[in-house]
Amino acid sequence: MSESPTLVVDGLGVHFGSARSRKQVLRSVSFSVAPGEAVGVIGETGSGKSTIARTVLGLVRPSSGSVTIDGQEVSRFSQRQWRSFRRSGVAQYVFQDPQRSLDPDLTVRESVAEPLFVQGGRSRAEVNEAVRQQFDVVKLESKLLDRLPAELSGGQRQRVAIARALITSPKLLILDEPVSALDSANRVKILGLLSELRLDEVALVFISHDLGSVAGITDRTIVLYQGEIVESAPTSRIINAPQHPYARLLVGSAPTLTNGSISIDERAALRRELVG
Repeated sequence: MSESPTLVVDGLGVHFGSARSRKQVLRSVSFSVAPGEAVGVIGETGSGKSTIARTVLGLVRPSSGSVTIDGQEVSRFSQRQWRSFRRSGVAQYVFQDPQRSLDPDLTVRESVAEPLFVQGGRSRAEVNEAVRQQFDVVKLESKLLDRLPAELSGGQRQRVAIARALITSPKLLILDEPVSALDSANRVKILGLLSELRLDEVALVFISHDLGSVAGITDRTIVLYQGEIVESAPTSRIINAPQHPYARLLVGSAPTLTNGSISIDERAALRRELVG
């Protein structure tokens, strides 16, 4: 694993709202992800998880701190610089709902090929071959290439979205709740695929509200609570010996990771500890 991080988030702060009603969503968030490393970001709805992803990718402007991707401080980019950076495909994003992230009027082949046509420099035959190879990677049959997204299952659509993200050979891949919109069977299949897809040179950020989803995929996990990082450690340590009350609450709420879920009284005690 390279010593130089692909992603560096340093002292990130984000506010929403007007000057009279500003709400701080992220407070001094700092972490890094190295090539080949998978980092989970977990927290409840409203904790700021997706805001981190959107800020890293330039969809939200930070009020403080910086974001560096592949050695470039992107948090200071102009709109023109962002357009050029996005065309490069260095950083890619897989959304929660594949139904909404894929153009309903484009075939699967066209959707997966689009980032390469935007980049330019390849013939149509080269692009088609790259799409076919990427379909093999995400374990989809080539007969699906000329179908529309509405003709696929939820799990198949999310595999298409992953193929589309990977086709530019990104250095950073952000997955924002990639299985939460799927049924349990497809959730297990996509998590298995993501576990197999661990690529040596890709820095992976897996955002989820469910610790169980990130457990078998990530090397390290960041616990986010009310816009702040309250714990950051190897995933195995978070699962086996969580330190912060909120981390303990998350682990206790995931019975597949422990011998049994925490009791109602224990859950209430942890909640009191958080607010007290």
